[in-house]
Amino acid sequence: MDPVIIVGAGPVGLTLALALARQEVPSVVLDEGPGKDEQRLARSVVLREDTAALVGRLTGLPIDDVGFRWAGWRSMRRKQVMREVVFGGRVSGSGARSATGPRDTGMSRGDGPRGVVTARGAGAARSTESPAEAEEFSAPLHIAQHELTAALREAIVHERLVKVASDSRLDSVEQETSGVTAHTRGSNGTWWRGSYLVGCDGPRSTVRKLQDIRFPGRTAVERHAVAALRAELPWPGEALLHRLPPWRTSGPSLGEVTARPLAEDVWRLDWLLPPGKDLVTPDLLVARIRETLGGWSGGSTPAYELLDTGVHTVHHRLARRWRVGRVFLAGDAAHLLGALGTQGLDEGLRDADNLAWKLALAWHHGPHDALLDSYQTERRAVVAARLRAADQALPVLRGGGGLRAYVPGSARGHDALLTDGHLGRGPLGTPGAYADSPLAPPPVDSQAPVATEPGAPVTDVRVTAEDGSFVPLRERLGRGVLLVVLIAPGTGVWERKHWVTAGIMPRLAAAVTALPHPAELLVAESYPGAAAHTVLLIRPDGHLVTALSGVRPADLYEAAEAALGGPAATETASEATAGRS
Repeated sequence: MDPVIIVGAGPVGLTLALALARQEVPSVVLDEGPGKDEQRLARSVVLREDTAALVGRLTGLPIDDVGFRWAGWRSMRRKQVMREVVFGGRVSGSGARSATGPRDTGMSRGDGPRGVVTARGAGAARSTESPAEAEEFSAPLHIAQHELTAALREAIVHERLVKVASDSRLDSVEQETSGVTAHTRGSNGTWWRGSYLVGCDGPRSTVRKLQDIRFPGRTAVERHAVAALRAELPWPGEALLHRLPPWRTSGPSLGEVTARPLAEDVWRLDWLLPPGKDLVTPDLLVARIRETLGGWSGGSTPAYELLDTGVHTVHHRLARRWRVGRVFLAGDAAHLLGALGTQGLDEGLRDADNLAWKLALAWHHGPHDALLDSYQTERRAVVAARLRAADQALPVLRGGGGLRAYVPGSARGHDALLTDGHLGRGPLGTPGAYADSPLAPPPVDSQAPVATEPGAPVTDVRVTAEDGSFVPLRERLGRGVLLVVLIAPGTGVWERKHWVTAGIMPRLAAAVTALPHPAELLVAESYPGAAAHTVLLIRPDGHLVTALSGVRPADLYEAAEAALGGPAATETASEATAGRS
């Protein structure tokens, strides 16, 4: 069968190509550029736990070596520290730290051990309010986009199933029942034949325009002046959101600045700009840098090296359709978001993860519309909910002044919303669940309660693989097979040979073998909210299909059949498998 044609060689297109190759599907990536990205430190992305793990799994690299994990997060309002988080540790409280007297204007991280958060200065004293219940957080990964793309390109160099065609600009697409034909112009201009075509070609997507897909939404919902610089700030490795800083002067700014650390003392600073198209001149930006660094450092501006600048404009848009026959949209070609600290690339990478296993199943076993249609149904609903949440929060957070500013507790509520966006939590940031997916199985009496709702991403727990090795659950994802996980306390302290033929294991192994699609049987000591002998069925992209109480072969089979798009898909898969044997 012909390869999948991927239009666009950004992070989403390259991720999709690697994800397909992992499932033995060839692809051709049409790159309109020269095959190398411009180095821009002012263009960086923040990946959450699931998307960072996806990139690490596909590139085979220790992803922390590519990007920078934040040591902590803090948010301030004027001279108050509203919230502090140490990653790998605990949140120190959701109430504001109250100012109880004059302090110096600098801030410094305390010398407490990891997991304990301390703060001094900026007019902030220790909190006089009771801290909120402590919560666990995982550290976001901050990475320059050109470094992320370079890591993906390097992985593709060693991948025999992926071909990248540089200087290839798409200008036409034709569909037939059996495939897709695309034409490119440029030095490598030619006709390309593919089984499917995926447009990962950004906000001005040629694929979207050729398919006459509308792209409604809002323009310039936020604008930020951006500077990447090297400096020593008072809180090494910690990200900061500072609202209404006390040194704020006149000029085009709404009084909100974000500092996000990268490796080697490099920081990305973003100043929120007022609505409009006011120019950000070099002199104005330098003045803002000096004012901000001086305010954080006690009055005098520390030495710094300016590395890159830019203006980042956030748009909110959502394509009406994400699939037209054999043509799909993903990433910025399908949606634009990013206000309030959220990250559009996170959703683009999740698009690729969702689409890859469905295209792989269709490529190997024949097309099944219910399965392919579920890509749009699942992913568009999640992104639409994210956009609604941001659109509802924007008037509250950016409306400015009014009686709302004097409502007790409003500052803490605003801080909580912004923290959710920046840290990937709540309606603004939590990875989406496919609760209403057409791939969801019907409810059964044997369904067991666990902390993960059906359709939501599973928790990354340690599992025992079929070869007896202990691995993170996420490492087994993305290979095109279903995962069946038995919760069996005590198995971790015994060698696999002692329990693989004991108890319910033989019966469960037989049920897994009989499933309508290849599946891997794993064992975990525990899983949040799961009782002993609970059986989890997990999709290739890491979303929970169902949790069953004990070994229920018929219910497990029915759930697997539903997750693959229904009987038509599983029958086709079985026939194709039989034909190859």
